[in-house]
Amino acid sequence: MDMSALAPNPGKDLVIQTSFGNFARYPVKTKLVESGDSIPAILDESAMPYVQKGDMIFISEKIIAISQGRAFDIDEIHPSKLATFLSKFVYKSPYGIGLGMPETMELALRDVGKPRILFAAFCSAVTKPFGVRGVFYKIAGTGARAIDGPCDCTIPPYNHCAKLAPKDPDKVARELKKHTGCDVVIMDANDIGREILGRSSEQISIEMCKEIFADNPLGQGAQQTPVCIIRKV
Repeated sequence: MDMSALAPNPGKDLVIQTSFGNFARYPVKTKLVESGDSIPAILDESAMPYVQKGDMIFISEKIIAISQGRAFDIDEIHPSKLATFLSKFVYKSPYGIGLGMPETMELALRDVGKPRILFAAFCSAVTKPFGVRGVFYKIAGTGARAIDGPCDCTIPPYNHCAKLAPKDPDKVARELKKHTGCDVVIMDANDIGREILGRSSEQISIEMCKEIFADNPLGQGAQQTPVCIIRKV
């Protein structure tokens, strides 16, 4: 099968060496995903013509969330005073604003729940003087960690949106496996970390998935490649 159309994104290698073996990562370009779009139909059009038996499909959590209607223009969110207050204490990484703006913190309060977010904030405040970092997100959970704010490197119109984590990502991954016949992993990856949000099977090694995506080979901007075919080589 000719895979030449699925070239690596600039600055990324096709094959990566891991402790689980060597894997080729073929980035797949898709249409601009919108709310209500069918992910199975998108995979049928863009990825399935290249898939072979034994392949896995890794999907950016962004397009799952967007298809579920969980991306919101920041002008439509209207953060509360509590969200504005809490966002001031969040570390703003150069790789993503996370909950460091009132609009994304407001989404966290709505989706994760005010009690859990407040408890996470309290524990973070108590432990920070001792040099302990990451407590907030450990308590708030992966749902809070996966909330994204607007970013210049994201394709319009989502460069002006805040996005929740996808709903029921394990269920989505299992349904996509039934449709494609491939194991499916839903990932939140950037240049500083990788989170596995959904797996079609609990037998899929989380550590293996993180090693395969160690250099974040996908692209959410002009590359428009939120899907990746993974093949052991």
